[in-house]
Amino acid sequence: MDIYNTNTLIDEQTGNLAFKLSEFESSCQFCDTHRLNYYSLIWIKKGRGTAQVDFSEYTFTPNTLIAVTPYQPFAFTEEEPLEGVVLNFHPDFFCIHKHHEQVACNGVLFNNIYSPPMLCVTDDMCQSFELVLEQMYAEVQKSELAQYELLVSYLKIFLITASRAKAKQQPEALEGTPEEKEPFILQKLKNLIETHYKTMHSAGEYADLLNISPKALAKMTKNHFNKTMTNLISERIIIEAKRELYLTNKTVKEIAYDLGYDDEHYFSRFFKNNADISPKTYRETVGFARAAMA
Repeated sequence: MDIYNTNTLIDEQTGNLAFKLSEFESSCQFCDTHRLNYYSLIWIKKGRGTAQVDFSEYTFTPNTLIAVTPYQPFAFTEEEPLEGVVLNFHPDFFCIHKHHEQVACNGVLFNNIYSPPMLCVTDDMCQSFELVLEQMYAEVQKSELAQYELLVSYLKIFLITASRAKAKQQPEALEGTPEEKEPFILQKLKNLIETHYKTMHSAGEYADLLNISPKALAKMTKNHFNKTMTNLISERIIIEAKRELYLTNKTVKEIAYDLGYDDEHYFSRFFKNNADISPKTYRETVGFARAAMA
């Protein structure tokens, strides 16, 4: 699809990538682990393989859309040559947290620790996506009045379309919508993690609340979520920490305390071990200093 090639907008104030639309084919572009400071929507149109995202591995086939958040580690292993399109946008360009009510992709398309970070792109969606991407491409080339507003409008259409599709394909991606095949105890676990993740950080504490052995709980979470209990708890804490670093001017010490960590340095090590970047660097490249303008 030669029409897209690579089209990038740079934030003149920061020098950071603001928006990028590009195509890829058979270049092993994603073979190495990536940790990017912007959102990535990767539409794999041809080819198949496996995606390593955070702590889990997922199989993908042609016409799969993969959604990745800033600094979320990901890498692909190709079984067949890949072709597709990548849409990148920085939180400065469009903040999914601040515009959640308008787009509702946070917790569905992005930042859902219980469902795969991908969805199937149907034939109808293909037509919609192609149309929106072509409009984005044309607008990037113009540099005319209200370019940002129009590009954000197209981005919202893309995000809403993808979020609706994922909610239909994976009902468990919607908060409060139980999956019929999911045991009740895991539905209860989700609620407990959401209620207590700021104060309870160990798998054993949740096992006690559920009146189940840690070993049995670990087996269930691995089978249903493809993650360990430690992974689930850590990912939920990191999502909230990133949100606080981006949207507020709280110090790292204050954020650590709010999340149940009395030792700021221990929290910073925990954050870096899970996000592969320090809270300070995350804030400097994604955070509060520019959030008000997003």
